[in-house]
Amino acid sequence: MKSNQKTADPVFDHPRLVQVYDAFDPDRLDLVPYVSLAKQYKAQTVVDLGCGTGVLALILVEKGINVTAVDPARNSLAMAQSKTGAERVQWVHGDSQDIPKTKTGMLFMTGNTAQAIIRDEDWKAMLGNVKKALRKDGLFVFETRNPEFEGWKEWTKELSYQKIHIPVVGTVETWVDLIEAELPHVSFRWTWIFHEDGARLTSVSRIRFRSRSEVEKDLTEAGFELVDVREAPDRPGKEMVFLAKSTN
Repeated sequence: MKSNQKTADPVFDHPRLVQVYDAFDPDRLDLVPYVSLAKQYKAQTVVDLGCGTGVLALILVEKGINVTAVDPARNSLAMAQSKTGAERVQWVHGDSQDIPKTKTGMLFMTGNTAQAIIRDEDWKAMLGNVKKALRKDGLFVFETRNPEFEGWKEWTKELSYQKIHIPVVGTVETWVDLIEAELPHVSFRWTWIFHEDGARLTSVSRIRFRSRSEVEKDLTEAGFELVDVREAPDRPGKEMVFLAKSTN
């Protein structure tokens, strides 16, 4: 039986929420370092694990890179596949267990996808599956929030509230409320209000925070060589970006 590494929360799989997801995060400055790394390492093949609505995958494929994009949320994948250039990406519904067996040179896991993997056994299984997917000296790059920053303290309506007008959809309000912070786990709830018909939708998420030392230990035990740990340029002090090389 397959382990459940990542079950899609409603924010990633509800048709109406997927429709507005990109509009609330249009710049995606968080993806710039990943694109730069693909260029720096002259990547020819990349796996985008937890690809969401396909923003990174489509940027990379436009640069001539062969991209396989994997995600457990069917409606996020459907949105990704509706975009220009999507026919050039190999889309896979699933998680790390479903990555095609062809060896890849780089594997990215962006957007704090790592924190959605809650159970230790699923986390270790993911690391094993990623290692199998990479060729020797292939690079695994992923980010996770730094628990020392205590970012969940900012997850309030006052600090997270947004209200925008989206073509075709209309005006939408959204915010996040912290439900519970009992480290290493944190739970929070997103709320959206659609002005067109007054619909109110919510999505509850539970994520896991891991310290730098914990991640480094897990990578070493899984057979990776740590190359670097960096800050995310657009979120200094808030994120840790790990670069790990598959050694065999």
